[in-house]
Amino acid sequence: MGVSEIKSPGNVAETPGGCSSSSVHRKQLSVYFIESDHRRLALGRGYTGGTTPVNIRGKPIANLSKTGGWIAAFFIFGNEMAERMAYFGLSVNMVAFMFYVMHRPFESSSNAVNNFLGISQASSVLGGFIADAYLGRYWTIAIFTTMYLVGLIGITLGASLKMFVPDQSNCDQLALLLGSCQPAKSWQMLYLYAVLYITGFGAAGIRPCVSSFGADQFDEKSANYKTHLDRFFNFFYLSVTLGAIIAFTLVVYVQMEHGWGMAFGTLAMAMAISNALFFAGTPLYRHRLPGGSPLTRVAQVLAAAFHKRNKAFTSSEFIGLYEVPGLKSAINGSRKIPHTDDFIWLDKAALQLKEDGMEPSPWKLCTVTQVEEVKILIRLIPIPACTIMLSLVLTEYLTLSVQQAYTLNTHIKHLKLPVTCMPVFPGLSIFLILSLYYSVFVPITRRITGNPHGASQLQRVGIGLAVSIISVAWAGLFENYRRHYAIQHGFEFSFLSQMPDLSAYWLLIQYCLIGIAEVFCIVGLLEFLYEEAPDAMKSIGSAYAALAGGLGCFAATILNNIVKAATKDSEGKSWLSQNINTGRFDCLYWLLTLLSLLNFCVFLWSAHRYKYRAVETEEDKE
Repeated sequence: MGVSEIKSPGNVAETPGGCSSSSVHRKQLSVYFIESDHRRLALGRGYTGGTTPVNIRGKPIANLSKTGGWIAAFFIFGNEMAERMAYFGLSVNMVAFMFYVMHRPFESSSNAVNNFLGISQASSVLGGFIADAYLGRYWTIAIFTTMYLVGLIGITLGASLKMFVPDQSNCDQLALLLGSCQPAKSWQMLYLYAVLYITGFGAAGIRPCVSSFGADQFDEKSANYKTHLDRFFNFFYLSVTLGAIIAFTLVVYVQMEHGWGMAFGTLAMAMAISNALFFAGTPLYRHRLPGGSPLTRVAQVLAAAFHKRNKAFTSSEFIGLYEVPGLKSAINGSRKIPHTDDFIWLDKAALQLKEDGMEPSPWKLCTVTQVEEVKILIRLIPIPACTIMLSLVLTEYLTLSVQQAYTLNTHIKHLKLPVTCMPVFPGLSIFLILSLYYSVFVPITRRITGNPHGASQLQRVGIGLAVSIISVAWAGLFENYRRHYAIQHGFEFSFLSQMPDLSAYWLLIQYCLIGIAEVFCIVGLLEFLYEEAPDAMKSIGSAYAALAGGLGCFAATILNNIVKAATKDSEGKSWLSQNINTGRFDCLYWLLTLLSLLNFCVFLWSAHRYKYRAVETEEDKE
């Protein structure tokens, strides 16, 4: 078998093969690996490498100027705005719908919605896997956005037809609080959960693909690619924010004026319109070929590394680290990835020995690029994992802050703002920050950091996590003041009565701070994951962010259950008592502050250790 020796980016001198030092062996591996003349394909899908855009039929695009770019991206923005509008519309209204209409306890309703939000985000990994392995991002979005619409139509029917809800007669506010309203039948709750989770899985398929598919519309070879990508992710999150603002205002207004059926119907109509716009933009889109099952490739690397775990790099059987020739890799839609020194035990998977023969099994010998894909996926994990805490705080705000607002005066002069509209303020702060980002933030931070984009992706994530600590600390201070004010002014047991002299707009400080934290952290994270993920695993990379969000929702439920169990006294009261004035929400906020601070320290350590990936280009070859 003919082989050709090439150098990786490292400039380390060759060392004698007989040396036994592990550090020398590591250097030796980073300098040399072997390219085989046999282009063995691990998955048998045909040799197509690189990241060349193709049309919907999988053919190369002759004239790139007629496709992609900002026009194509705006069609994708519309789909994401409608998806986020539906997501936030359900998150803010479904707890109230289950409590007031389905007559479920408030705690049970809150946990059910938290679990729905968690599953819809955590299962995004499945959507990313399907997109990267089989369907591509376009068809994954097309299928799951249709599923999303079917679920929303089902929820609308469930809220509109009396047969799907329990009897509402003789069920006033007092009866709700006492739990004496007729409960929903088992089959009614089964129907509601079924259509709710159809909606959730629809969102799970869309979420990891939309941002990556939008970023695919820009030419990597363009001189302005980095600038376009940076602006794209900011505009992308702006569309997310607009969807949230509409959900917290228009949808709440429709619900109050025209009922639950019309409110959920508004979400379904918005999704139907966005689907039509998404499909209308089909001729403009650029596509990337799916690179085969990423989980299969990961499994092959792990299996091959385990199989050769006892083989030494100094063995006389050692030929080199296996790779195919040229710039293109053996993976559809992927360039070659240079060898790195991290996780050297995984290099055993690419360890080519004489016993491997001419046509080795992909489960016993993998390419360097395939091994490096797995290394990148492992290397990325700590960064999105550190954003789980931010998602936990956001989830707690959705329920705790609304309960706080019920006890406060929500009037602006003669205008009374519904309590369920309060979460709109983080969206407004995000909108403001994104509007001023390039005109104010970037010029100031550019002078400090020297970065042309103002701050690096990891720096933006860090800024977001730091601001979230300030937000939750302020929330604890204000809740402590609000609780003492309620007790001193005779509102201790009137937790559903508004205190006329204490304005709900003190909550805007924590809302606006968490909005600022979200825009810096999430936008920076999405851009970071897209750029750092392997070429053929972009959707999996984006799914990391959604998975972190889902785990944050689950973590909020787990934390609440632990806090209730640990702080419950002999009278059944706990920090999270239904009566917010006798509970200790302030202590929970302080606990979140401490956890956020510890999480921030872990992030600083992880970000300091992180090594950005390198992609081998023709210039590197020369």
